[in-house]
Order: sequence, then C-alpha cells, then structure tokens
Amino acid sequence: MELVLQCYQIADTLLSREMYALGNQMTRAAVSIPSNIAEGYRRNGRAEYVHFCSIASGSAAELETQLIIIKDVYKTAQADKALLLVTEVQKMLYALIRQLRTKP
Repeated sequence: MELVLQCYQIADTLLSREMYALGNQMTRAAVSIPSNIAEGYRRNGRAEYVHFCSIASGSAAELETQLIIIKDVYKTAQADKALLLVTEVQKMLYALIRQLRTKP
C-alpha cells in the first residue's frame, strides 16, 4: 500500500500531458498489485491465489518499467524510493508464490 501512495505522489508531480498517459498507467499498475493479491486470497483455493499473485507480479514488473521511465525523464528522487519499494514487493511476491506452490 505504501508503494501505491508513492506512485500517486509521483503522478501528482508529472506534467499534465504525462499525468493522463504515464501517470494514469503507473497508478493503475500500482493499485493492481494489492488488489490482485487481495482478490486471489479471497478466491477458491490455493491455485487461484497463486494465479492472482502472478498477475500482481506482472503488474509490479510493469510498474517498475514505468518508474524507470519517470526516473530517466524527470530525474526525481521519488522515483528512486518507489523503485526500491517495487523491488521489495517483487521479492515478497516471489517468496509468497514459491511458498504457496511448495507447501501443502
């Protein structure tokens, strides 16, 4: 959730033309991560949970790419912090998916 907040703060700093393009895409990807984790958790069974966590992982990769673009274009330190957070989220998702696949 902290990552989502960071992304909204970054989006607020973008130029108006970018807010509706890159900013919108970035915030949608950020919101998709915890949303898919939550949805998968409430689904019927472990296989669906793994599936939705995998979707969340894909959204995290998409968000990482968008943050790199913002970092390169805007040279903002906020993007650096968000990139650290997205890396941490990716590690947590990887560990969660691995655990869900291996433990009964």
